[in-house]
Amino acid sequence: MLKIENLQVKLEEEDKQILKGVDLEVEAGKVHAIMGPNGSGKSTLSYVLSGRDGYEVTGGSAHLLGEDILDMEPEERAAAGMFLAFQYPVEIPGVGNMTFLRTAVNAQRVARGEEEMSSTDFLKEIRAKAKELDIDAEMLKRPVNVGFSGGEKKRNEILQMAMLEPKLCILDETDSGLDVDAMKLVADGVNKLRAPDRGFLVITHYQRLLNHIQPDVVHIMSDGRIVKTGGPELALEVEENGYGDILSENA
Repeated sequence: MLKIENLQVKLEEEDKQILKGVDLEVEAGKVHAIMGPNGSGKSTLSYVLSGRDGYEVTGGSAHLLGEDILDMEPEERAAAGMFLAFQYPVEIPGVGNMTFLRTAVNAQRVARGEEEMSSTDFLKEIRAKAKELDIDAEMLKRPVNVGFSGGEKKRNEILQMAMLEPKLCILDETDSGLDVDAMKLVADGVNKLRAPDRGFLVITHYQRLLNHIQPDVVHIMSDGRIVKTGGPELALEVEENGYGDILSENA
């Protein structure tokens, strides 16, 4: 599904190399987790995949479902099936959740050559998705993320994900700032969206999120590269012993 080969990226403003040769393949139906110390390049990887400005690809490639995504605009990547859940979701005052979501859904449908969803069909769909994800219908009537708690913002992103039905979901430290109860609710939402034709890339500092979103594969990232890959037990090893032993193995 997602295939990254020798991806090298620098920060444009500082002319600083961040990613130094990332190799990664995420299969359909699988959840891959990336862990690593601060500054290892985890969030940079998510930003580059989603098309954020400020980064220059200096080498390597990234393909989603066989398509080269690095030359695509962010909206083209979204239409191709990519979704990024932000570490800190932004507020959009004056724009209602329903309006925002219907606009996003129909923009992607048009980009794929499909018919727009009617107001009636959209309303039925979003109510059904909200109910399935245990999201209060009142959230749908509010401006996007305005006055939302941290947990509500993250759950709102899960609803966006459910409505857009992406092929690849990237969660960039979605557990940041969440208490245990909010994290469980968000994880439950993610687990309900797991599907045989959908892949997940979960970027996190902490094992605690992976207690609730069981990964199939765990990668450890350091200094712009993936230095070790294993099963869920690798995250437990990090939780117990930190990154020191793993990083010294690869020094």
